[in-house]
Amino acid sequence: MFYNGYVALVGKPNAGKSSLVNAIIGEKVAIISRKPQTTRDNILGIYNRDDCQIIFVDTPGVHHSKNNLDKSMMKNVRSAIAGVDLVVYLIDGTTILEEEEKSYIEHIACDKLVVRTKIDLKNQKPFDSDIEISAKSGENLDKLIDKIKGYLSVHEKPFYIYPPDYYTDKSVKFIIAEEIRENALNNLEREIPHGVAVEIIRFDERDDIVYIDADIVCEQESHKGIIIGKGGSLIKKIGMNVRAFAEQLLDKKVMIKLFVKVEKDWRNKPQKIKNLGY
Repeated sequence: MFYNGYVALVGKPNAGKSSLVNAIIGEKVAIISRKPQTTRDNILGIYNRDDCQIIFVDTPGVHHSKNNLDKSMMKNVRSAIAGVDLVVYLIDGTTILEEEEKSYIEHIACDKLVVRTKIDLKNQKPFDSDIEISAKSGENLDKLIDKIKGYLSVHEKPFYIYPPDYYTDKSVKFIIAEEIRENALNNLEREIPHGVAVEIIRFDERDDIVYIDADIVCEQESHKGIIIGKGGSLIKKIGMNVRAFAEQLLDKKVMIKLFVKVEKDWRNKPQKIKNLGY
């Protein structure tokens, strides 16, 4: 038998959605940061095996909307839930489950599994779940896949929705833009990351080399110098890290130039949000 279908990974910020999809797929599909609301768009991670193709939809963290970017992110969550065979709701095992979140889970009007994550960490908090997992150690990931198969379509022969060599629906440009943002998130102060986006200005792929120019967009002039760093140290560090990632991804030499651009209040500009792919 062959199983296929769509599974939405839903939960609060930092519940471990992106870590889980990366661990299951075995490739870096989604960026990871301890900063909340790292994921802004629905990203597909495609799990391919001889007996199944499971399309995981990594969604932004469930949260209250404060601006147009937040509203766009929550719209992505709602659309993901509406079009899947199963919702896998992730709860950080080290946090206390609040009544508001319990109510949200209860009102998900489709098939769902409640999954406790991060069970490799100490200070676990008690709550009922269908399965406990660790994306870091891989504990119970196979069991989770087996549970998910029970909710999917069954076919007598292999039926792949996407070509079996695909592991995501996102373009290389999107993946590299997100890698730049991840490096910025993990090297910036707490108040800056939410106001940072990345826009690829040039992506020129040739036989033996790829030229990439990208803008790191921030909201305040005072943030620009912080992102650049003393003597350009931070933006140079980001560029070096991303170049190494891109060269491994593309198997080519990469020349990357990063610039910092200030665009005040871009998170409340719908057209800018759309242009950035969120």
